[in-house]
Amino acid sequence: MNTTDRTRTAVAAMLRGFTYDGRRALRVEALDAPDTSDRILALGAPAVGDAELPLDLADDFVGPSARAWNSFVQEHGGLPDIVTVEGAGAFRVKHSGRTSGDQHQSGEQPVAAERGSTMHGRIAVVTGGAQGFGLALAEELAGGGATVALVDLNLDGAEASAADLNARFGEGSAVACAANVADDDSVAAMTDKLAARFGGFDLFISNAGVLRAGSVLSLSVKDFSLVTDVNYSAFFVCTKHASSVMRLQDAGYRARVAAAAAAGDAKHTASLPAHYTTDILQINSKSGLKGSNKNGAYAGSKFGGIGLVQSFALELVEYGIKVNAICPGNFFDGPLWSDPDRGLFVQYLNAGKVPGAQSIDDVKRHYEKQVPLGRGCTGADVARAVYYVVDQVYETGQAIPVTGGQEMLR
Repeated sequence: MNTTDRTRTAVAAMLRGFTYDGRRALRVEALDAPDTSDRILALGAPAVGDAELPLDLADDFVGPSARAWNSFVQEHGGLPDIVTVEGAGAFRVKHSGRTSGDQHQSGEQPVAAERGSTMHGRIAVVTGGAQGFGLALAEELAGGGATVALVDLNLDGAEASAADLNARFGEGSAVACAANVADDDSVAAMTDKLAARFGGFDLFISNAGVLRAGSVLSLSVKDFSLVTDVNYSAFFVCTKHASSVMRLQDAGYRARVAAAAAAGDAKHTASLPAHYTTDILQINSKSGLKGSNKNGAYAGSKFGGIGLVQSFALELVEYGIKVNAICPGNFFDGPLWSDPDRGLFVQYLNAGKVPGAQSIDDVKRHYEKQVPLGRGCTGADVARAVYYVVDQVYETGQAIPVTGGQEMLR
């Protein structure tokens, strides 16, 4: 993106921060041009000649903009329909219009029905969202009233999954976006695009991952590097760019509250938290809690991911960003295990990894017996942990097992 586009992205995130009420913010939509029939607020634009300013949002822009915003809201008795930022484009600020999961069509109630309105009206990003755990989580979040961005290298698959979610939960439930999570430029473009479209996001789930099992004696360096790039390095890349947007939302929020306090407006400052609270989640694995025989590349990448989670949590708390990991057990119903051609059940049967197994069902039963609760992990199981992490504002840097008792914290 050029400097002008990044300015537009940064201003959109700041504006969304202006609307945060301590729990959620309204959507900010970038427009090609303002509609002059709607109310318009002009804010002084940052100088677009400085490539660093769009990300830093210097005080000489944020402070005056926050004061102008507060004055406008007070004068008109509510939020404007359109905000025009001179030099950075036009934006519409509005409620999402999404209703929470009463359109869910599966036999099982979505987790959202248990957790109330935690995700209603929020913006969530799920990498690896076209299938598997990512899609299962996106389904639960969309059922709870969130707008979910399905990010995947497979754009056709993401678009098909987004269309399905929109048909089931209402238009605006999901969008698709292409990205290679291990590529810095690709992730930067993806986060900029989503921030410009929605004004930012509240929850970023780094879920995309790959598995290449093999002995340390025979696994190729190419396969080891692929697993490390996608499962470990990509979490760094995604956190780098997601937190940049989230930091801007927090900056806008804090500037608005500070401007209101300075003006003596207690209504805008009473009982408000110190930060715009957002969440970055890594979908890790039980293999991040215990080594995995002949699967060292995968386990090592997941162990490393927990180290990143703890380190990022310490750093990003300054901006109200919580960083946690969820460590699921085996998702037997997903393509990693159940793909009829390349799934692990087929691979393990053909390799004779399970002594005496004559069928895929024999292999599946063998692995289910290793779980005290007797079954594999589901998307709903992990979604409950996601809702817990988002609800729990007093927790960061944790690795939460969802393994049916197979792996326990020590």
